[in-house]
Amino acid sequence: MDGDLPHRGVTELLRAWGAGDREALDRLTPLVYKELHRLAHRYMARENSHPTLQTSALVNEVYVRLVDVRNVNWQNRAHFFGLCARMMRHILTDFARSRRYRKRGGSATRISLDQAPHVSKQISPDLVVLDDALKGLAKMDSRKSQVVEMRFFGGLSVEETAEALKVSAETVKRDWKMAKAWLARELSGERPDDA
Repeated sequence: MDGDLPHRGVTELLRAWGAGDREALDRLTPLVYKELHRLAHRYMARENSHPTLQTSALVNEVYVRLVDVRNVNWQNRAHFFGLCARMMRHILTDFARSRRYRKRGGSATRISLDQAPHVSKQISPDLVVLDDALKGLAKMDSRKSQVVEMRFFGGLSVEETAEALKVSAETVKRDWKMAKAWLARELSGERPDDA
């Protein structure tokens, strides 16, 4: 993340906000907005399956949800960006579920097959399926699921993820590697022979 983002100032504002100082959030917002926008842009560019959802809209939705956050004992900026990563995941998953619902005819005007144009699109990996797989991973190992959430959705580095989870960078690397292998197997539909 940005090396010029004042870590200490962000942490102090987070703690003040967590203690009930509503003005601290107003002072915090300009310090973290650019970084949140960068993280959202990075994820959106990688996902490329939400052409109607703009990066700024995603960041603004995270901000709206942050305003409603109460009584969080903020540890540091990595903890904050970890929570933002979780919020982005939920926002994008909800958006994908809504799109899936509409694609399958929810609240759509019915037309005959003869009237429907033939449309062929290359579909990117389904975010809803990924979210379901992450929920399954969380039931088995919540830390590995958090590592994926922070690294994939939040764009946090290994070191920032380690700081947020209070584990070593080596543990994050190991969890990241194992989680990616587990998710790849789950998303491909492959099951071990003994399962």
